[in-house]
Amino acid sequence: MTTADNYPSIHISGASIKLGQFIKLASLVATGGEAKELIAAGAVTVNGAPVDKRGAALHPGDVVCIDDECVLVAAADDLGDDLADDDYFDEATADDDFDPEKWRNL
Repeated sequence: MTTADNYPSIHISGASIKLGQFIKLASLVATGGEAKELIAAGAVTVNGAPVDKRGAALHPGDVVCIDDECVLVAAADDLGDDLADDDYFDEATADDDFDPEKWRNL
């Protein structure tokens, strides 16, 4: 059985994420096609057991491995209040008086 000790954490925003989406998010694969092939071949394990369904739901605490590379599914609220609630709104550029009409016909 695979344990979550010492694996890098990849934070997800919801309560779950599909396996195919997660391994792309975690950069374990480069493309969705590669994810599909590895999952279908049984090369992807979740908590130590091979999973062959790309749509399998992962939850915080699950450990996903491809070959010897493993990552931990973590909840966004594990980041702390400041980062979990961050909507990437940049206060410095939000009020820059940008006028799109000025640039429309350049």
